[in-house]
Amino acid sequence: MGSLEMGRKTVGWAARDSSGVLSPYTYSLRETGPEDVYVKVMCCGVCHTDIHQVKNDLGMSKYPMVPGHEVVGEVIEVGSGVSKFRAGDVVGVGCIVGCCGNCRPCKADIEQYCNKKIWSYNDVYSDGNPTQGGFAGAMVVHQKFVVKIPDGMAPEQAAPLLCAGVTVYSPLNHFGLKQSGLRGAILGLGGVGHMGVKIAKAMGHHITVISSSNRKREEALDHLGADDYVVSADGARMQELADSLDYIIDTIPVFHPLEPYLSLLKVDGKLILMGVINTPLQFVTPMVMLGRKSITGSFIGSMKETEEMLEFCKEKGLTSTIEIVKMDYINTALERLEKNDVRYRFVVDVAGSKLD
Repeated sequence: MGSLEMGRKTVGWAARDSSGVLSPYTYSLRETGPEDVYVKVMCCGVCHTDIHQVKNDLGMSKYPMVPGHEVVGEVIEVGSGVSKFRAGDVVGVGCIVGCCGNCRPCKADIEQYCNKKIWSYNDVYSDGNPTQGGFAGAMVVHQKFVVKIPDGMAPEQAAPLLCAGVTVYSPLNHFGLKQSGLRGAILGLGGVGHMGVKIAKAMGHHITVISSSNRKREEALDHLGADDYVVSADGARMQELADSLDYIIDTIPVFHPLEPYLSLLKVDGKLILMGVINTPLQFVTPMVMLGRKSITGSFIGSMKETEEMLEFCKEKGLTSTIEIVKMDYINTALERLEKNDVRYRFVVDVAGSKLD
């Protein structure tokens, strides 16, 4: 990382094209404005969305692109208008680094639904410069989009919470699903799914993991604390679950039928979609109508919910299940993540890596 006196240069690992291969890239950061926080990156989680972006799966990628939106770092400098943070603080930066501040979602403190939100990377700041993410030595971020990591929480454990953790916490919070005694299911046991099990169990829910194979049964039941495990192709077991669930958190990021899962919901049950899928999903309407069921979605969470979630995880002693890697392993990590070969989140030790 360049020093403050050297024009705010930093080194990140960037994709140059849709091959998605990352390599060192030197670029400039803006000077610290009155409401900015200058952060030296310590570590950054690796999310499935990073693969979609670097490979242009959604058709909107701009290169060179430095991914990474589960960022934890140390505050080096703050602007004159920043009072919440000071040098030496350990802080987090998630998926968003800007919003309009004037629309209905922004005024309701759900800025993740602002139509003019600015992504942490693969986007453009209001000054026209590209945003770059946390696979880099440093970032400069507006104070609104920075959160304090609770004292005693390890940075590498906190990183995945900034996306995977809040992505699960937000719908449970918003849809009134935080009270104990509920019965829920987690569909797909990856980075988001494993945090779904942990957070929902900490809220006192009975949780069933539904997966396409038996491969993760022992992990789900013995290590994550799920109450039940069902293979989706097992018709008899799926039938036993019919009309029994208050909600299903669907984290599957590829096309899949919805009807088998809609049948598991109670009256007024909710199927909450979280996987980013670029092909249409299908269902027949009676599956929803005859139980007044809802198919809904949720997207990450607000800054307020992120702070609440971090405190909840600290209080309950929740951590992410992670594999720590250096930056020179990132391309292999992305390949493994695409094959679901990680338990359950890669976290890059940025500060301990040679970036250039």
